[in-house]
Amino acid sequence: MDYFLTEEQQMIVDIARQITDERIIPIRAELDEKHEFPRAILNEMAQADLFGVPIPEEYGGFGGGCFDIVLILEQLSRGCVGVGTAFAANFLGAYPIIISGSEEMKQKYLPSIATGKKFAAFGLTEANAGSDASGIQTTAVLDGDEWVINGTKQWITNGGEAQVYSIVAITDRSKGPRGASMFVIEEGDPGFSCGPKEKKMGIRASSTTELIFKDCRIPKDRLIGRKGTGFITVMKTLDLSRPGIAALGIGLAQGALDEAAPYAKQRKQFGRPIIGFQAVQHLLADMAIGIESARALVYAAAKHIQAHPKDMSKASSICKVHATDVAMKVTTDAVQVMGGYGYMCEYPVEKMMRDAKILQIYEGTNQIQRNVIGQELNKEYAK
Repeated sequence: MDYFLTEEQQMIVDIARQITDERIIPIRAELDEKHEFPRAILNEMAQADLFGVPIPEEYGGFGGGCFDIVLILEQLSRGCVGVGTAFAANFLGAYPIIISGSEEMKQKYLPSIATGKKFAAFGLTEANAGSDASGIQTTAVLDGDEWVINGTKQWITNGGEAQVYSIVAITDRSKGPRGASMFVIEEGDPGFSCGPKEKKMGIRASSTTELIFKDCRIPKDRLIGRKGTGFITVMKTLDLSRPGIAALGIGLAQGALDEAAPYAKQRKQFGRPIIGFQAVQHLLADMAIGIESARALVYAAAKHIQAHPKDMSKASSICKVHATDVAMKVTTDAVQVMGGYGYMCEYPVEKMMRDAKILQIYEGTNQIQRNVIGQELNKEYAK
């Protein structure tokens, strides 16, 4: 389908597609097997100016919107969701600074993120604070001109690889959600360290670690926005980033169909290619239907969100749920179409199926997203 991309948007797609075809797909199995962070590929993406796409022009970026990021992530995840996740996490870490950071903070951090000289990460999740963000235990206490941070963040993407971390800590527990604030942590800050890389079911090319704070001292001006506005910034950040996760789902599903359909044309049983059997045709047809419907929804939602409407949360959650559920189903069906071969590691669809599962979990489980959608509907129909 033709989505009438602008010349600039088509150029972004072409660059991301070329990197995916030439650099990601040939080594994705190796990255997965070795749990290897794709630094060389990310550096090439930086040289192609892809890191600057969502960063405002005044800080060295291109000022692109949510839709532009969706276009890039869709292409990258067609090759490997692990690589796409590593790239996407940079903007998850940068968005709080873009949304709520001071002018001085933006000038300090955004230009280096835009050029890919520094990677970013986002630290919210803890052992007892996942879907329930109010369960955060990490604290930040002001001591003179410094904040002293203590606690541990869990399952942080780009952990150990990033140089800039946007993290959430409690500054006044008595105020509940209004007692959380956001801070910038830099690699090398005293009292800050990262745990070992987690061994994961999928997206193994991305780095996932704990962030550990033991009397970590940072300058007073590392507070993002105002004290007590942390959760507001988090919610705005996730509203902007979730269409990107949906885009990872679209690309992954497309990659799985691109493997399953050609296989069905060449694999013969009972004297003819299995694509000639209605049962297989229906599987492939449902895969194509799911992908096209998800793509149309995600593109529309991303364009809608760029205007910062009041219903950002609803649109963001709807596209994330649908596209990632489609990705899980399509990759599972791709393995089914390819049968025993699909289950073997020498074919990419088993990796795709493993990668798909996390899309339904991170940046807000799909069950929580349905809660958000339901709550928004309750508000709409109360009028």
